[in-house]
Amino acid sequence: MQRPASESSDALRVQRLMIALVFIATALNYVDRQVLALLKPTLEAEFHWTDQQFAHLGSVFQITAAASLLGVGWFVDRFGVRLSYAIAVGVWSAACMMHGVARSVSEFVVARAVLAAAESVNTPAAIKSAAVYLPLERRSRAIGIVNTAPNIGAILTPLAIPPIALAFGWQAAFLVTGALGFLWLGAWIWGTRRLKPIVAESKLQAPAARSARAALADRASWTVIGAKALTDLVWWFVLFWMPDFFNRQFGLSQGQLGVPVAIIFLLAAAGALSSGALYPALLRRGWSVNRARKSSMLLYAVAVLLMPVALTVSNPYLAAVLIGFGLFAHQGFSTNIFGMATDIVPAARIGTVIAFGGVAGNLTGSAIIELAGWSLTNGHGYAPMFVICGTAYLWALLFIHLTQPVLRLREA
Repeated sequence: MQRPASESSDALRVQRLMIALVFIATALNYVDRQVLALLKPTLEAEFHWTDQQFAHLGSVFQITAAASLLGVGWFVDRFGVRLSYAIAVGVWSAACMMHGVARSVSEFVVARAVLAAAESVNTPAAIKSAAVYLPLERRSRAIGIVNTAPNIGAILTPLAIPPIALAFGWQAAFLVTGALGFLWLGAWIWGTRRLKPIVAESKLQAPAARSARAALADRASWTVIGAKALTDLVWWFVLFWMPDFFNRQFGLSQGQLGVPVAIIFLLAAAGALSSGALYPALLRRGWSVNRARKSSMLLYAVAVLLMPVALTVSNPYLAAVLIGFGLFAHQGFSTNIFGMATDIVPAARIGTVIAFGGVAGNLTGSAIIELAGWSLTNGHGYAPMFVICGTAYLWALLFIHLTQPVLRLREA
């Protein structure tokens, strides 16, 4: 029986509210984790960190997140998006506030580890929310919108955090950003109470939803995992090291870092939106799923080749545009990976697969963060990391094509 128009309209409003709340949670996720990088000069003076020690702190976060993701997929698939998301945001907001009361390096590290563990829930829960609660024709656009959220967080954070830290102390920056998460929690509990799944409940409770073995036995899962491993490292490198890059390369003070860092992530946000619109547009032109998806990815993979040129320019804002164009392409490619996952991975285990992809991406992110610390400490500068970033996406697309010569929609 066809649903009444009023019911359809109400369902659409609830879906849009869900997308907005997932967007905000994802933005807060990256606000909370970026505070550390932006306050590097202040925290170095407070805790006497070297470049290598700073890299170790970053890699501890990534490794903790990777370890947590081994269980996060099961957690999201088992308890569902609404409950798992609520728990995660509550815990990571408390962990962010813990940074503000830390009085030793060890306390700071514990707070980072808890933050990493809780924040690891975000991506699997966000992508599963699209797979479960949105019809196929709206998923790519919704994922594209949500995938801009890290960039919005990364744009606002460098503009807002330094003034807060200068006015009220670095502790206040962590306390304020953590408190925002608890405001979100109330809105999530109220705003998603009428969500209705698109996928049948029986399919969501299929044994595959609880089986990591089933996910790892599927080649489609490895396509997503490998693509995430080869590309996520670029995002983590830029997020963690760019404030230091502009300080070291161009002599910008902490108070001057906000604008170039904001430029980078503004362009990254545009990349996510462009991908969310490009792929459906190609489908409307009659292109196959395989041709539309891989052509989109190739376009972005070639565009990233401009990123290493930032090392050769003398103007920090031109460097920011070049790096930002690299992240524009990264986000476009990343949105395609997530969209590909909802196309080729059964909805019952999408959370598990995205989580495993997150494990791989966090581990390679940890590796490039450590490589940067070693390279800077030993006088090699930023060149090795920029070369890796510029070529990563062509390797990722080759891997996708070898594992999935023809991409096809899969039944839920």
